[in-house]
Amino acid sequence: MIFQFKSQNVKVKSIIKKIKFLILTCSFTFYLFPFAFSGDKPSSSDLIVKAWGAHGKKDAESYKLTLQYTQELIDLYKEEAKIQQASLRVFPRTRNEIQAVQVLNDVACAYFIQGECYRDQKMDEEAVKAFKTVMYEYCFGQAWDPRGWFWKIALASKESVVKLRPKEDLPVLPCPGVEPEEAKKTQASIKPTQIILSDKGSDDFIDYADFGEFQNIGTKEYRYIIKDQAGLAEAVGEGIYPNTSSVRRDPQYKKAREEKRLEGSHWDYVQSPDLEAGFLKWATSSEPQGVKLFYTGFVLEKSGLIKHAIKCYYAILVHYPQSFGWTYWNTPWYVGQAAISKIDYLLSRNPQLGYKLEGADIRIINGYDNDLSNDIFVVNPGKLVKAGLSVKPKKNLPSDASKNIKKKRGKGKVRLVQYKTGDWQMLVEGQPFVIKAITYTPTKVGQSPDEGTMGNWMEEDFNKNLRIDGPYDAFVDKNANNIQDEDEPAVGDFKLMQEMGVNAIRLYHHPHKVNKELLRDLYRNYGIRVIMGDFLGKYALGSGAAWNPGTDYNNQEHKKNMMASAVSMVLEHKDEPYILFWLLGNENVYGYACNADKEPDAFFKFANEVAKAIKTLDPEHPVGICSGDTLFLDRFAKNAPDIDMFGTNAYRGNYGFGRLWQSVKEEADIPAFITEFGCPAYAEGKSEKQAEAEQAEYHRGCWQDIENNMAFSQGAGNAVGGIVFEWLDEWWKAYEPSKHDTKGLFTGPFPDGFMHEEWLGICGQGNGRLSPYLRQLRQAYYTYKKMWQ
Repeated sequence: MIFQFKSQNVKVKSIIKKIKFLILTCSFTFYLFPFAFSGDKPSSSDLIVKAWGAHGKKDAESYKLTLQYTQELIDLYKEEAKIQQASLRVFPRTRNEIQAVQVLNDVACAYFIQGECYRDQKMDEEAVKAFKTVMYEYCFGQAWDPRGWFWKIALASKESVVKLRPKEDLPVLPCPGVEPEEAKKTQASIKPTQIILSDKGSDDFIDYADFGEFQNIGTKEYRYIIKDQAGLAEAVGEGIYPNTSSVRRDPQYKKAREEKRLEGSHWDYVQSPDLEAGFLKWATSSEPQGVKLFYTGFVLEKSGLIKHAIKCYYAILVHYPQSFGWTYWNTPWYVGQAAISKIDYLLSRNPQLGYKLEGADIRIINGYDNDLSNDIFVVNPGKLVKAGLSVKPKKNLPSDASKNIKKKRGKGKVRLVQYKTGDWQMLVEGQPFVIKAITYTPTKVGQSPDEGTMGNWMEEDFNKNLRIDGPYDAFVDKNANNIQDEDEPAVGDFKLMQEMGVNAIRLYHHPHKVNKELLRDLYRNYGIRVIMGDFLGKYALGSGAAWNPGTDYNNQEHKKNMMASAVSMVLEHKDEPYILFWLLGNENVYGYACNADKEPDAFFKFANEVAKAIKTLDPEHPVGICSGDTLFLDRFAKNAPDIDMFGTNAYRGNYGFGRLWQSVKEEADIPAFITEFGCPAYAEGKSEKQAEAEQAEYHRGCWQDIENNMAFSQGAGNAVGGIVFEWLDEWWKAYEPSKHDTKGLFTGPFPDGFMHEEWLGICGQGNGRLSPYLRQLRQAYYTYKKMWQ
C-alpha cells in the first residue's frame, strides 16, 4: 500500500503534483526497464516521462511542454500503436504481455495526458476529444500504477468524460473487459453449484506411511516414494494426486462438458460460483501439480468439503513441497508454505474433525529474494494426527515474570523484553501491551492527491464549528439511509475507535502538518497512542531526490537529508505522551521512487544508522521498521541489529501470515508485528452483506493468527500486535475520487480474488454525500470490538 497525502499548504501541494507524476506514470518500461533509443529518435517511454513531468507542474509553460511531448510521441508512434491495438482481442494479462504492446500503452497514455492538460485549462471540447480517442481507438492500452497494479486507460478516460459531460450517453467501449460492469454481469449470470464427489476416497485423513516411504525428513534431501499407488489413489479420492484420472470418469465431468461449463482458462474458475465446474476444471488442468492441487483444494474448501480440501493441501506437502507459483507482481509464491497455513486454518475452524497437523515445516534457505535458482528447501511434511477436541496448551510463565527475562531492547517507558521461553512482549510503563492499531487517514469524498485536492484531516473543519471533522463530528448511520437522523448524534471517530478497542494509530510526520494538540487529546481522553513514522526516502520523501530515479541509499546527500528528517521528527515529538514508538519506512524494499529493492544492504544499513541516532536522542521509545512482507528479511537481519522490531505490510489471506513469524524468529530473533493488513468490503458477485461478512472473517483470521504467535501462545511467540488497514474507505484510489469504484485493481487472496482498494475501510462513507461525517460501521468493526475488548 502507498501512504495517503493530506495537506493544503503550498509546499505539500508541490509534492502532490510530483506524486501524480509517479502514480499515473503510464510507461511500465520507465519503472522496470532501461530507456531504449533508436538513433536520435526518443523512445515512447522517454517522451511519456517528460510529458508527465511537465504536466505535474501545472503552469502555462508546463502545459505547453506537456502538449509538445505528447504530440511528438503520438506523431512518432501512433501507427505502430494502431497495429498493436488491432493485434489484440483481449487485454494482455501478464507483465510480459503488457510490455509487448508498450507503444500502444504509451500512445494511449499520451492522449490521456493531453485530455487532462486540456481539462485543467478549461478547454473541455479538446479534453473530451482526447479522452474519446483513447476510448475508441486505443482502448486496450494499460498503465502501471506504482501502488501495485495496471489500470485501464480507456476506463479512466471514460470516467473523465462522464465528469465533464455527466448527461452524455456514452456507448460501451469496444474492447472486451474494459467495463467492470460487464464482468460483473457475466459473473452474476453463472449459476451457483456445489461439488458432488463421485469418489470421496476411502480415508478421510491419510497416513502416507501405509502407502510409501518417507526419506530424509527435515533435510534438503527430503522425498516420498510411493510403493502402493493403487491403494493411495483409492484412499485419497478423485482430484488428489495420484488419483488424477478418475475425475474424467466422473459423470458430472461429462455433463459439465456437454453443458459447455468448462470452456476457457482455469484461472477464470478460481472464484466462479459454479464450484463444481471450478473443481472439475482445476483437477484436470495442466498446471504444475503443486499449484493444481492448491487451487483444487481452494475450490473444495469454498464448497464446504473441508476433509477433501485438507487432503488436497496435505498432498502438496508430501509430494510437491518445493512447488512455487507466481504472484501478480511476478514474485515467487511458495505453495507448500501456503498449504501448511491452509491446513492449520481449516483444522482450527473445524475442531469437530479432531485432527491437528503436527511437525510440518518448509524452510527455504535463500528464500527472501526473487531468485528461485538459489533456493534450498528443508522439508518436514508433518503428520495429521488425532487431537480430539483439545487445544495445544499455551506455554507457562512463572508468576514473577521479571525474573525470567533474558534479553531487553530499550530501558524506557516503552520497551521490549524476551523471556527465557524465547517469547517477546512489549511493555508500556511496566505492563504488557499488545499493539491493537489502525491506519487512520479519513479522506473526504471528492478529494484526491492526483488532482492536488487532498486536505489535511488533522485541520479540516468544513462545518466551521471549531472542531476537527472526522475525530469529533463523525456520526454512525445506524440504519444506512445516508441521512443523519435525530437518534444519530455526532460521536467522532476517536470515540468510535476507543469503543472498538484501538490503542494506537499509525501516522507519518511528513509531508502534512501534525496537529500535536489533537494527538494530545487523542491520548488524554481516549487512551489512544501514536506510532509515528518517517518514510525514510520512500517516494523520495525526506531525501531531496528527484522522482526519477528516486532516493539512492548510497548517496551521501540523500542520506544526510533523510537523517535530518528523522531527527526532526524525534525532536518534535519525543516528549509527547502520545508516542508509542518510531517507525521507519513504508515497504521501501518494493522500490518505488527509491532503490532499496536494488540495494537492500545499503538501505538496511542506513535504516540502522537512523535507528541508532533516534535511540541516542530518545531512549524512551523503541524503533521499528515497515518492510514489504519478508522480502530481503535475511538482509535486514544482517544489516540492522539496532532496529528493535520487524514490522511489515502483508496481505496473505484470511488464514493469516503463515511462516512469517517463524522466519523472523530464525533470521533476526526480535519482536514482529504487521504494519498493514486488510481486506475489501466489496466482492464481485456477492451481496453487500456477504462481502462484509467475508471481510470480517478475513480480519478475524488474521488477528487470531497474530494472537496465536504472541508470547506464551502456541506459535512462534514473537508477535506483539498489528495495524489494521484501514479505518475508512478512500474513494480516490482508483482514479475518480467522487465515485466509489468497484473494479478490481489487481489479483490477490481476497474474497473475489481481487483487491478493491477503495473498499478497505472497516467503516464506509455510504453514498458519499455526507462525507466527511457519515460512518457506516461494518461487521469487521464489531468483530474487532469483540476481539479487542
